Amino acid sequence: MNTRSEYDLLGNMDVPVDALYGIQTLRAAQNFSITGVPISHFPELIKALAMVKAAAARTNQEMKLLSAEKADAIVYACQDLIQGQYHEQFIVDVIQGGAGTSTNMNANEVIANIALMKLGHEKGEYKYLHPNDDVNRSQSTNDAYPTAACLGIQFAADNFVPSLASLKEALEAKAREFAHIVKMGRTQLQDAVPMTLGQEFDAFAVTLGEDIDRISEACTLLCEVNLGGTAIGTGINTPEGYAKMVVEKLATISTKPLVPASNLVEATSDMGAFVFFSGILKRLAIKLSKMSNDLRLLSSGPRTGLGEINLPPMQPGSSIMPGKVNPVIPEAMNQTAYQVIASDLAVTLAAEAGQLQLNAMEPMIIYNVLNSLKMLKEACQMLETRCIRGITANEAVCAGHVENSIGIITALVPHIGYANASRIANTALHTGNTVKALVIEESLLTEEQVNMLLSPQSMLSPSKVVI
Repeated sequence: MNTRSEYDLLGNMDVPVDALYGIQTLRAAQNFSITGVPISHFPELIKALAMVKAAAARTNQEMKLLSAEKADAIVYACQDLIQGQYHEQFIVDVIQGGAGTSTNMNANEVIANIALMKLGHEKGEYKYLHPNDDVNRSQSTNDAYPTAACLGIQFAADNFVPSLASLKEALEAKAREFAHIVKMGRTQLQDAVPMTLGQEFDAFAVTLGEDIDRISEACTLLCEVNLGGTAIGTGINTPEGYAKMVVEKLATISTKPLVPASNLVEATSDMGAFVFFSGILKRLAIKLSKMSNDLRLLSSGPRTGLGEINLPPMQPGSSIMPGKVNPVIPEAMNQTAYQVIASDLAVTLAAEAGQLQLNAMEPMIIYNVLNSLKMLKEACQMLETRCIRGITANEAVCAGHVENSIGIITALVPHIGYANASRIANTALHTGNTVKALVIEESLLTEEQVNMLLSPQSMLSPSKVVI
């Protein structure tokens, strides 16, 4: 393999001659092989890093810290990355020691080498444009990396929310389709009172819609960034006014309403915005898992379970039991949710582990949040297209459950009293008679009155029936 020699604090090392990364990236790749997931797995983070470097280059140019020629070359390289080129050059594992320094240097070296080629030089000829002195000018990993993370998470959220919104719309469509189907509601897995299957699916849609709004709110916290604070938030090695100008430029490039943090020292050490965002993803995961549990219960059977709905069959369910079809799509969503919940705990522990002016565990925080967004996006698309859209209802089963339920006695309580209702319910349970027949038999209400009170119009909303 052809190589070029590069030098750093620890000495010389041979780097593949065609590589756009350099010696510090190569050392990090050799040191960290934790997840097997390189930075390139998260294109939103690379895009965000490139935007940070472009904003810094233009600010340094305006402040006479960088020549126009160098700034133009750096911005050119950043545009290539923003457009999705050269992402395979980001080879460092996303979990790494050093608070993200390896990720920052991977970006600095790739950008420097693309810029060098733009200027007509060879890769690694850093005397003409340097990864640290030029690409990283007026920056530290400690402000560039978390700022890029704030942006990258917002970009990933932008990609995820449409999938969640589409799932919500699919549930709303099912709610309309099933609006006429009366079924039994259940509390604590026991018969409760009637509802419609449409109401059940509409509740699923509403609860997911709430979290679309919560994700948007969480993104607002990620718009306050510490760029310009450099090492610990004091702004060392930056000219006066740099922080305000560089964040303004980054806001323009990213089209996100970014603002400098009110206290850059606090913002450099605090992980609160990431913890909050991760918590919203956990909340959503819990809702998606609960809904998947309900889908599995409602479709259980086909002969000996609830059997009120049918999930579309996706694959044979057993290697030994012929004809068995399992609810594999909701099961996969459950497992996705458990991983997201576990990732939130990892974020929590990492945020707590920060010491003094910096949190060295930022790489794990960023990895877990981005990975959760990626998993949730794929899982929501799977659940919608391979499950929700194909669900059908067993109307006769739903009707039979209502007819045979003791829970419908609740609708008669205001008219026959709680004591009578309890006695009728107990008799129905032990004799197999229906509630309706027993009430009429004991002349507690007329058949006409019972029919009115047990009609869907009466039982499914606040009653307008007067007896």
